[in-house]
Amino acid sequence: MDETTDDSRLLYAGRYLSLIERGGWELVSRQHRVAVLLAWTPANELLLVEQYRTPIDRRSIELPAGLVGDRPGDEDEPLLDAARRELEEETGWRAGEVREIMSCPTSAGMTDEMVVFVGAYDLSQVGRGGGDDSEDITVHAVPRANIDAWLADRQARGFAIDPKIYAALYWSIADR
Repeated sequence: MDETTDDSRLLYAGRYLSLIERGGWELVSRQHRVAVLLAWTPANELLLVEQYRTPIDRRSIELPAGLVGDRPGDEDEPLLDAARRELEEETGWRAGEVREIMSCPTSAGMTDEMVVFVGAYDLSQVGRGGGDDSEDITVHAVPRANIDAWLADRQARGFAIDPKIYAALYWSIADR
């Protein structure tokens, strides 16, 4: 059953997000889609990124990800092109093939944001990564055999661990 209503009222609009009231519910609306990458290197290492996140005021361990069509003049950027661009920009790895895995809500009670998980295959390292001029990203290539212990160690050190990593690990079971 479709619960979409047309009684939305804009409360605030920013460059990337808007605050909307819809059906008596306040929610954040995302202006752009988000591509989240699941990428294993040829050495069977999961590519993860570490960066400071202002909303939570600490560093976070995440899958490489980025906005689709957020650059001026490139508003119609195809999802898979954005995924390739973000993977290389953030990690320094290039994918020979990318495929959409699944689209999912990030926090269905707070935002209309849907992230699209993208599998990246046939990887080759072409640079250092680290993000664009506005980002300070540290790249981690974590061996599959050590991923659980590595994530637990980072969490014990005070890093926020993005739960999307665990969804990616679930989808990776078939690749073993």
